[in-house]
Amino acid sequence: MREYRTVAGRGEAEIIVKKSRFIGQVCPVNSEEEAAAFVAEIKRKHYDAAHNCHAWIIDPLNQRSSDDGEPAGTAGRPILEVLRKENLEQVAVVVTRYFGGVLLGANGLVRAYSQACKAGLEAAGMGRMLPHRKLTVAVDYALYGRLENQIRERELTVLDTAFAELVTVTLGVPAAEAQAVAHWLTDVTNGQAAVTPGPEYYSFAREK
Repeated sequence: MREYRTVAGRGEAEIIVKKSRFIGQVCPVNSEEEAAAFVAEIKRKHYDAAHNCHAWIIDPLNQRSSDDGEPAGTAGRPILEVLRKENLEQVAVVVTRYFGGVLLGANGLVRAYSQACKAGLEAAGMGRMLPHRKLTVAVDYALYGRLENQIRERELTVLDTAFAELVTVTLGVPAAEAQAVAHWLTDVTNGQAAVTPGPEYYSFAREK
């Protein structure tokens, strides 16, 4: 697993340029199929719009854009370029245009679609997907209070706590730190804890 930048969730923002409405709509996606489904959803919603131009980036090797009837290179490509400049992955954007009667020219269209895309991304929020790993720590009840205090002091993320024959605490830690945290858990419990590495998963860190 690798770290990458993406959006926090769905987002929408509208700008007006010379009486034309440009609506930037953003959605996180995991695959080309999800991206295509989002584009189809927006086209159904805005069936009466002049254009529904889109772009998506699933990963560096899977990128797509469409001008949807606008002059070639004035809509889909500018949207895609914004996504590239923001270094985003697993995101799809549709910019809907309701024509206001005033022609914008090629440069005006590029600026408008770029600005609408950027506004939609800002509404969605952006951040990084960080690889984490689960660690399960099993201790007897006599050690649990001390372990809990140590975990709190170190500000580790507790995902779950199960009380059975032993107390089992499931932690979520950055993948790069998992081995060091496992050694630390063994040390603070004087070797009395059973520490088991679990699967990796992604944790989203929103940018302020």
